[in-house]
Amino acid sequence: MPAPAENVGTFRDRIAVNRRNSLLLILIFLAFVTVLGYVIGYAWVGDPAGAVFGLLLAFAAGTVSGLATYYAGDRMVLAASRAREITHDEAPVLFNVVEEMAIAAGLPMPKVYIIEDSAPNAFATGRDPEHAKIAVTRGLLEKLDRDELQGVVAHEMAHVGNYDIRYAMLVGILVGTTVLISDFFLRTLWFGRGQRRGEGGGQIQLIMFLIALVLAVLAPLFARLLQLSISRQREYLADATAVSLTRNPKGLADALQKISSDREVLEVANRATAHLYIANPIKKFERRAKGLFSTHPPIEERIRILRAMETGGVPQQAP
Repeated sequence: MPAPAENVGTFRDRIAVNRRNSLLLILIFLAFVTVLGYVIGYAWVGDPAGAVFGLLLAFAAGTVSGLATYYAGDRMVLAASRAREITHDEAPVLFNVVEEMAIAAGLPMPKVYIIEDSAPNAFATGRDPEHAKIAVTRGLLEKLDRDELQGVVAHEMAHVGNYDIRYAMLVGILVGTTVLISDFFLRTLWFGRGQRRGEGGGQIQLIMFLIALVLAVLAPLFARLLQLSISRQREYLADATAVSLTRNPKGLADALQKISSDREVLEVANRATAHLYIANPIKKFERRAKGLFSTHPPIEERIRILRAMETGGVPQQAP
């Protein structure tokens, strides 16, 4: 059943809010990394010049890793997932569905990849819609019917259209930079260099040293929690956008039901790529960590919202 007309506006409003929040969070992340670099630089060298050095070092590390990930991150993800590009003749139904959803979303046709794994799952990657790629597993093609496949592809096209694929890469860069700086500082302590510097730099350096130590320990955890929280919100938004493309919430709901009940394990997935998939492929971990460390919202809740749409209900605000 088509989604109520008033819900389309709701989807667009949520997309606009999502983009504003994304920009705000990136700015907060950048400010946090900058402060982290400044404090660690001061604690390490013991004067303002050292703080500027730390800040520049953080900026350089973020720039290098950012450029590498921005231009080659999608290829690295696909290679790590053992995905290979396929032609229309190898999977005509999949190609037709992807083409339909690209037209419905007003987006360029993405490149299509397949992962030779019997577990049903899929993800999208790339820095923008012009460089987008969609990868699905062999199990997804074999276990889902056409309407269900359409729902999954629409969900992934929603990630492309909402620029979630770019955002995921940017946040990944910032989280990675935070971890890199923290790890560098803690390693200097391990080898005794930071302690030696801290002995002769005065009281201010000692205070900065303690602040840097706390930030270095807590920053990676904080960054990771924020990344996972954002990932969960974007899954709800992608589900809602997918329904606006297909006008068929049942297809996506049935697909999520099949994927969640499937017992196959996606062998190529890992902690670095798990958040990209439509459903968390690391199921055992998801069961252990249904709270803060879950990369996805509860799939039962996503299905419940989609079932409400089937009967004309208004989708609830994602938590």
